[in-house]
Formats: sequence, structure tokens, C-alpha cells
Amino acid sequence: MINTLRITLMAGHYAESNWHAVLEVDTSTTLQDLHYIIQNAVNFDDDHMYEFFTARTPRSRSRERYDTDEVDIDTVLVDDVFPLEKGDKLFYLFDFGDDWLFQISKTRHKPFDPKPGVSYPRLVSEEGERPEQYPPYE
Repeated sequence: MINTLRITLMAGHYAESNWHAVLEVDTSTTLQDLHYIIQNAVNFDDDHMYEFFTARTPRSRSRERYDTDEVDIDTVLVDDVFPLEKGDKLFYLFDFGDDWLFQISKTRHKPFDPKPGVSYPRLVSEEGERPEQYPPYE
């Protein structure tokens, strides 16, 4: 089955405009896989640490973090995270220096069977300008 996710850029040191994308991913997608999928969608180099967490807001003190000693993102499926607790959101924080923060949400589209001849994951649409990980210095 295929899920439809919306990835929204919330913040980042070099974030200059709004950006979001709609992606279709297999239900067997792990959070580790999702990290690489988002990296490809924004065309970032995978050269920094990152984490996934759920919270009411990105600054909430109360967070459920993934990729800890108890939880390995190689084994946590996106479908294991959703549905979220009421009021919570799923966030992806990449590069703890530049603080690229993305919110990940499931769309209202119901999971569907893969379409023949279509490769997943796939970028369905995007709006706004993709963030530039390392903009030129002036």
C-alpha cells in the first residue's frame, strides 16, 4: 500500500521562502528511509546528524524522540508513528547547526495500491522554492 505524505519546511538557518512537497511512499517505509527521501526531495547532502520527534510544537519540552537507545529508526515504520496522539505533529530536524526543521503529515488521501509502472517513493508535487543547503556567501 502507498501513503501520501506532506513535507513542509518550517525553519532553517538559510530558509528564505516557504516550501512543501507531497510525496507518495510505501507503507514499509522506515523513518531511516524517510530521512533519505526528504534529503532527495530537497537535494541536500546527507552530511549531518538528524532526528525525528513528535510534539505539539517544535519547541515543546515534552517530545517523543526516535533513534534513541531504545528506538532504532531503521525499524520504525512511518505507519508505526501515525496516527499521532491528538495535538501532536511529526517533525524531522536535520543539521543541528543550521536547524533545518520539517513537519511531516499524512494527507487525507487513503492508502492505495501501487500503480503499475510507477516507482515509489515519488514526488507528486511541490510548491515554493526548494531551500538551498549551502547558499553562496557574499
